[in-house]
Order: sequence, then structure tokens, then C-alpha cells
Amino acid sequence: MNPVYARLGTTIFEAMSARARAAGAINLGQGFPDGRGPDDVLAEAARALLGASNQYPPMAGLPELRQAVADHYAAHQGLGLCAAEVIVTSGATEALAAALLALISPGDEVVMFQPLYDAYLPLVERAGGVARLVRLEPPAWRVTAQALAQVAGKNTRLVILNNPLNPSGTMMTPAELAIIADFCVSSDAVAICDEVWEHVVFDGRAHVPLMALPGMRDRTVKIGSAGKIFSLTGWKVGWMCAAPEISGVLARAHQFLTFTTPPNLQAAAAFGLGKDMAYFDGMRRGFARSRDRLAAGLTGLGYAVLPSAATYFLNIDLAASGIAMGDVAFCDWLVDEAGVAAIPVSAFYAEDAVTNVVRLCFAKADDTIDGALERMARRP
Repeated sequence: MNPVYARLGTTIFEAMSARARAAGAINLGQGFPDGRGPDDVLAEAARALLGASNQYPPMAGLPELRQAVADHYAAHQGLGLCAAEVIVTSGATEALAAALLALISPGDEVVMFQPLYDAYLPLVERAGGVARLVRLEPPAWRVTAQALAQVAGKNTRLVILNNPLNPSGTMMTPAELAIIADFCVSSDAVAICDEVWEHVVFDGRAHVPLMALPGMRDRTVKIGSAGKIFSLTGWKVGWMCAAPEISGVLARAHQFLTFTTPPNLQAAAAFGLGKDMAYFDGMRRGFARSRDRLAAGLTGLGYAVLPSAATYFLNIDLAASGIAMGDVAFCDWLVDEAGVAAIPVSAFYAEDAVTNVVRLCFAKADDTIDGALERMARRP
């Protein structure tokens, strides 16, 4: 077996969800929302399934979805993309895999920020890359020029940036984005930007793509996800956007992975991306209300809650909450004894793991949140 995969276990998300099912626990671990998703987007998927072609769509994606992605980013983020710079993928993880396989040569160094999405490191290593990890510290989880300088080298080729950042629930400040852009330009590195949470931002914040910063237009791969935008995580419809010199290579890698994505889901995603601003504002308000409900309830129970600016997640600081347990031990106790599944944030570190921060998903119905809070009133 390939040693990269032979040494890996089951992802923490699948493992905790399985334990939640077995224990009859409330699952605030894996990041999926309650609910069906937007009815009009679902109806468009059904219409296209029954009324349009179900044969192979173009490898790079349906023309209407590629154009819809470009138009959407022009309207929401001021980017000047054209449809030819968009490649549709079977979810954002496939986009990450295609980008890394396309852009890494053996020995290339790849800068990543931990806590990191657990797919990054095995994908980089499988492509022959060498990880250079920048550790971010709670509660602010901020990037500094000094930390980047410590991992820079003559073989630096790529930077992987997840912004907004899961699992911390933070967004990069303008100063941090400028630091990262300057680093990419000075290192002649390409940035792979995992921006799947770009619409799930709160309190009047607006997502700024790294691609929009000076010097980054032609050295950025921007990755998005219809599943996150429309709360349809099982659809696995994503995309990657890049200048032609890069996107052409990305397409060649993509064609030998999933090749294409169900055409009816692509059609529905194209429809959804054209929805008016009111939909996106309402979606954000709904998630912010759920965030505040969970945060207020946890605070009332004596848990120290870290700020959540974006994503479906917020974190509790165990030490500040007066709980003398590591995050793994607490999550084991919580699912087995209290009946609530959560995720230890140490699972997102490849080295020197944080051990006292626990992630909870708030993208749930009120009764699910309230039921979890009732159970979490019992503390170890």
C-alpha cells in the first residue's frame, strides 16, 4: 500500500459521526446543516434531471455553470473572471486534489497553516510535496510575517490558504492577506485558496479573496463550493478558478480524477448562483442566529466560547472553562457520557497539537441546539 494512506486512520468527522449514531448522541461534530436546502435550487435539479441530458457533460463543466461562477464572483467579490478560467469539480476536495496533483513536482515545498483541513497534508504528500507548516494559536489564530519567513525556502512553490478558516471560525484580516500575498510574490509561489466558506460570514463582514490582492491574479487558484453556499453538502459540486496558464493544467489533472460532475446538479448550482442578494443575506442571518443561540447557551453553562466570525463552527476553550481535560478526552467523555458529539481541534494539527479546544457545529435546528445544551449542562 502507498505509505501515505497506509498510516492514515478514518477521518475524525466520520469516526465521531459513527460514534454519535451508535450512542444515539446529538451530532454537533460533522459540519452539515439540518434542513433540505433552498427549495427552488432543489426544484431546478429535479427539472434538469428529468428534462435535460444525463449523459457526459463537458469535462470542464456545463458552460452555464462556468459562466454563472464568473458572474457571481463579479457581482459579490468584484473579480473579473471569464468562464474559460473556471473548471467545475466534484466538490472542493476534488478541486484541491486536482490543483495539488497539477502543480506539485516531487520535492516542492508547500506552506500550510495549521489547524488545517485534514485532506491537505495527505494530498500534498501523495503528490510528492514537502509540507512546511505554520502554526496558528488560539484565540486569535493570526498569521505573521515572521512565521512565514521561518518556513520559506528556495523550494517554496505553493501556499494553501483556507479562508475563512475551519475549524477556528476566523477570517483573515486585510493585513494578514497582504502578508500572504507579499510572501507569494516574493517566493514566486502559487496560492491555492480554499474559500468554500466565503458566503458563510457574519456580523457585516465581507469576504475578500486573495486573488483580488496586488500581484495575485495570475498566481491564485480560487476554490469554491455549491454545497457550502446552498447547504447541500451531499451534492459535491465545486469549482476552481485560475488564470489560463494555470487553469489549463488544472483541467488536465481533473480529467483523470472525476472527469465530470452530474449535469443536473451543475444546472441547479448555476441557477442558485444567480439568486439575488437577499438570499445570501438571509442565509447568513439564519446561521448567525443559530451561532448566537449556541454561544449564549454554552456561556450560560459556564463554557468559555471563542469568537466565530464565519463557517458553521464555534469553539470552546476547555482550560478557560475550568475543565481539566484534553480535547480528545473531553470529546470521548462528551459523546459517551453526555450524548453530544464534538470534534477535538487537535485533530486538525499535523504536529504540536492544541489540546484544549473543541469544535461544535451550530448549523442545526433550534431543538437540536437546545437538546445538546441540555445534555452539556452535565460537565465532567
